[in-house]
Amino acid sequence: MFGITAYGAYIPKSRLLKTAIAEANDWFDSSLRGLARGERSVCNWDEDTITMAVEAAQDCLSGMDGGAIEALYLASTTLPFLDRQNSVVVSQALNLGDRLRTMDVAASQRAGTSALISLLESGQSGNALLVASEHRRSKCGSRAEMLWGDGAAALAVGGDNVIAEYIGGETYVTDFVDHYRGEDSTLDYEWEERWIRDEGYMKAVPKVVNRLLGKAGVEPSAIAHFVLASDQARTPGAVAKKIGIRSDAVVDNLIDRIGVAGVAHPILLLTSVLEKAAPGDLILLAGFGQGTDALLFRATDRLASAKPHNGFSGALARRREDANYNRFLSFNKLVEREIGKRGEVDKQSYLAAMYRRKDLLTGFVGGKCRECDTVQLPKENYCVNPECGALHSQDDFVMAGMRGCVKTWTADRLTFDWNPPAYFGMVEFEQGGRLMMDFTEVEPGSIESGVAVSLHFRIRQFDNQRGFRKYFWKASPAQH
Repeated sequence: MFGITAYGAYIPKSRLLKTAIAEANDWFDSSLRGLARGERSVCNWDEDTITMAVEAAQDCLSGMDGGAIEALYLASTTLPFLDRQNSVVVSQALNLGDRLRTMDVAASQRAGTSALISLLESGQSGNALLVASEHRRSKCGSRAEMLWGDGAAALAVGGDNVIAEYIGGETYVTDFVDHYRGEDSTLDYEWEERWIRDEGYMKAVPKVVNRLLGKAGVEPSAIAHFVLASDQARTPGAVAKKIGIRSDAVVDNLIDRIGVAGVAHPILLLTSVLEKAAPGDLILLAGFGQGTDALLFRATDRLASAKPHNGFSGALARRREDANYNRFLSFNKLVEREIGKRGEVDKQSYLAAMYRRKDLLTGFVGGKCRECDTVQLPKENYCVNPECGALHSQDDFVMAGMRGCVKTWTADRLTFDWNPPAYFGMVEFEQGGRLMMDFTEVEPGSIESGVAVSLHFRIRQFDNQRGFRKYFWKASPAQH
């Protein structure tokens, strides 16, 4: 048996009310009011495709041994770097070692499902990890702005402790251009919605699904869960009806709660299905983009006992309502904001120094003394315990998943921050060690000395002059 062995999800905490988008733009396009139902997930200023991928993968790995991972694929059309392997950054933030295969998969909205088929059919003996993550920008006052959202999901695949057996997959490819983004653009150009539905979804998806079900000897009516990601609310149901799949098997795209998260969305919806599927349920997953992928799974008896730390429902429940449309525009760099002289300081990235300290900066690896068990961060030549002081006695000690508490804190409106005030202070970790850190996802009144915090991989600074961004770990109040 081979298939999915674990899953995880991440949805940014901030949820922008769609009424705020409509109120800001309906002077130009009154039709936006018809789409202004619910909310959409929004990345914080220090989140992107990589940071969300790390969060989703951490959730997935919370129920398994990360040391068993032999390959990591990162699927996205919004990768921060065009010529730097983004999946390597994710793997090192997860401390997966230096012996695994890494790959970025992009350039199509079915990048996630295509990568999943590749991993499932590679026949490797060990475990592999697929992470799909998306942070798409859209034009102000557009349909996409109302219907899209940000998010990430992760799946582990392998042959041990399978929770969803892989029955088979099929792919139909055709250069059907429903939207595109050229090399010099940062925003998508979309075609007409009805044409995409009638010539795209309604023709391509049934074609490949019927191939797959015929090969597997499965009747459409036997499908218990049908995942088809689309920002067209009625299209998945219409496609299911044409195939012969029951209407109650169609999985809600949650457009009114998080929006459609691009490449990540079919994988994200699959994690929601894995939370509630019963043993024996047949799960059909489709990915649309220049053709269609279709994958068929059967839930196993192990599914109920393979819950991640947060999962889809936990990620969905973590929310902070936001009605500030201007903040959304600023975070997505859709407006040019005056940032003041303090924000104009050159933040050159010293790549040699970053490489030398990559274990600390990316993996958040400290040291633990073999002589006295003292934990310290950063790892240094001498043990910081005054009663020990041993030389070269420290082993690597991963602190990325560790909890801590606030010892001191400051809210500073003079220091530049993209979302003032800037919160920072001293964090003491539960197993020892302390470090001055930035805080993120802080709500007024949520931080005090003694408050428990968790750690999260985030953007530390933007080097806009050279097109680089620096990552590090930040602390967040534990309710995050």
